[in-house]
Parts: sequence; C-alpha cells; structure tokens
Amino acid sequence: MGGSVVGLFASPKGGVPKYEVSKLIVQDTGCVGDKQNDLKHHGGPNRAVCLFSSEVLSELTHEGHPIFPGSVGENVLLEGIDWSSVLIGSQFHFQNVILQVTADAVPCRTIKASFVNEDFMRISVKKYPASTRWYAKVVKSGEILTGEKVALN
Repeated sequence: MGGSVVGLFASPKGGVPKYEVSKLIVQDTGCVGDKQNDLKHHGGPNRAVCLFSSEVLSELTHEGHPIFPGSVGENVLLEGIDWSSVLIGSQFHFQNVILQVTADAVPCRTIKASFVNEDFMRISVKKYPASTRWYAKVVKSGEILTGEKVALN
C-alpha cells in the first residue's frame, strides 16, 4: 500500500509547531535539526520520528479544529496511506529510509491550541485509533524528501 510524503517538519528550538523543511535527515536518535525538550516523552531510539496522516489532518480541519501541518509535532506528514491499517511493527519504506512503528504518540497539552475546546485527546489512539500520530524507530537511516513515495509494509 503506497503513498507519498506531503510535508516534513522540524523544530530547532523544540516544541510545537514544527516548521516545514524540504528534507529530513533521520538517524537512530532522531531527526537532524529537530530538538526534543522533553526526552521522557519524545525522541530517543524508539521515538525517533513522529508520523501523521494528511487525510486525518484534513478530517480534523473539516471538523473545525485549527490544526495545520506541523502543529501537532509530526516530523513526516503522509498521504495515500490507510491510516487505520498502521499498527505497532508496521514499516514505512521510503526511497532511502525504513521506519518501524513502535508506539502511538500520546497527545499532551502542548498541542491543545490545534483543537476546538483544547480537545487534544481527539487524536488519542484509545479514543480514535485511526486518527493518532505514530512514533517510529529508524531501521535504515538516511534522507527523506517532500514528494517522495512511501510504502507501508
């Protein structure tokens, strides 16, 4: 099942929103140029990259949420992937990078401005399993470019 990269995001100062970049270099410990301010909950080998769905973002926008690309801390925004089929252990194969899903990215207060009534739990895997962000570890490090193809295995 294939899709493509529609946005790449990093925050050199940490926090949200993350800002759009044209390429993202991913390493075992995370994305180059993307600082993590809370290493207890973000970053590290098993949470090196945060993935999100463009279709979910559009759905949330249509619900009236003031969410926008990068506002919930994702590093990679993808389209054309059936987000409901992503599970822990799923792999995303990019041109030069392989990421393996390790966990859902539990929403926290830092992203509340992206939601009506600050309802950041709208992307909780427990309440909305097909609307969550996913953390991944890096199986093969390298560079991801906006527009490149990705396959979900």
